[in-house]
Amino acid sequence: MGRVAKIKRARELRGDATDVEARLWSLLRSRQLGGAKFRRQFPIDRYFADFACVEAKLVVELDGGQHADQAAYDAQRTETLRLAGWKVIRFWNTDVTENLGGWPTRLYSNSTCGRPNPSPGRTSRSASRPLPQGRGDLGADARR
Repeated sequence: MGRVAKIKRARELRGDATDVEARLWSLLRSRQLGGAKFRRQFPIDRYFADFACVEAKLVVELDGGQHADQAAYDAQRTETLRLAGWKVIRFWNTDVTENLGGWPTRLYSNSTCGRPNPSPGRTSRSASRPLPQGRGDLGADARR
């Protein structure tokens, strides 16, 4: 896919954002989260990262229920991004909608992207709930 086609596709994906993607983007945009600059639907190799912090080479992916059925595809995608030098962290959609106090901490603890600045007074309804396997933890082999 050429540069112009990638730009067009990224614009389409941004226009078709899910409610959860729009919600996360409202929290990540304009360096609101620890001063890190994120881009959305950022093309890397043959994929479009949901959100990417270029400075930290960090990709944040949001996974809805359909991802439970496409684990092999997600693993291949993550490996391609990792081989290109990117760290990948995945969150379930419910982490963003229900765990407003917890996912930013998990994001910071797994990256070099900014520093924690959670909003005071927000409580997490699912803070004690562990992340699904492979979600929110880069693992030793993914850290470079």
